[in-house]
Amino acid sequence: MRNRIHGFVLFIIITGFSFNPVIAQPRIIFDTDFGGDADDLGALVMLYNMMDRGELDLLAVMSWSTERYTIPAIDAVSRFYGYGDIPLGVRKDGTHYQAWNYNEPIAKAMEYERTYDSVPDAIHLYRKILAASEDNSVIIVTVGPLMNIKNLIQSGPDHYSDLPGNELIEKKVEKFVIMGGRFPEGEWEWNFSGNMPGVTRFVLDNLTVPITFSGFEVGLPIRTGTRLNELDPSHPLYIGYMHFSEHASWMADRFEGEILDNASYDQTAVLYAVRGEISNLWEYVEGGYAVADDDGGNIWISEDHPVKQHSYLRLITEPEIVAEIIESIMLNKF
Repeated sequence: MRNRIHGFVLFIIITGFSFNPVIAQPRIIFDTDFGGDADDLGALVMLYNMMDRGELDLLAVMSWSTERYTIPAIDAVSRFYGYGDIPLGVRKDGTHYQAWNYNEPIAKAMEYERTYDSVPDAIHLYRKILAASEDNSVIIVTVGPLMNIKNLIQSGPDHYSDLPGNELIEKKVEKFVIMGGRFPEGEWEWNFSGNMPGVTRFVLDNLTVPITFSGFEVGLPIRTGTRLNELDPSHPLYIGYMHFSEHASWMADRFEGEILDNASYDQTAVLYAVRGEISNLWEYVEGGYAVADDDGGNIWISEDHPVKQHSYLRLITEPEIVAEIIESIMLNKF
């Protein structure tokens, strides 16, 4: 306990973060393309460790990925951390198999109960949770392509709510935190592409609630992962990051039998969504809005918009400091 207190004091000194128990916990829905880049796994673990410490209320995990072992892997990780009752939803578009994904090794090494077929369509679960929530109370954190959000916007009234999707979002969602894009502009980024032309453009054109973007350039220099080599090989972080280090095409040429450092895109979105504007880590750029093209690119228009309420994060401290914070949370040593 003494070491934990010392670590928390060090965190306050480094980041300027202060915890006020009077402030309501963020109520978060996490939308992920779990199984590809290991940062999705790291971000989910961060959410569970921070929830243990009373920093947030995780309402659900939604999967954009339809890879066969995605839901089993998310369920296995959730059960490992004591959150086997967290609702899971998935984009219902048929399954596929991807051998290099870390989903299968996690699922086969750990206990799970839920599968693609046994969990609801993400849109139904979104509508159920939002309809039951207080107005302007939910933060949606997306760390993958945005098809679930497009489907939600386009959804019609049902037995959960008589509101169409766009009005349900407007009524119930406080804000979005979106990991995606490159700021102030970029030609292509995976989460804004997803090999689904026009999806991001539709979402950004139709969302009217506030959006904060954590772009590719924020997470790229923040390298995390090598500290996970100290974990037991049966730990889900070790299994996932080791498989990713060995089998992801952009990692394998550097692999020498140990977990490699990797960019921390998704973890930055989670850190911001839960702890807000930690001013000495990044600055909060406002006074404009993002426009996406149909192919994964975007630009920032530096002028006010009558409806859109956009902002993006700009890293202003040494990436190593943020990496230390993120890894400490992933390892539950903060």
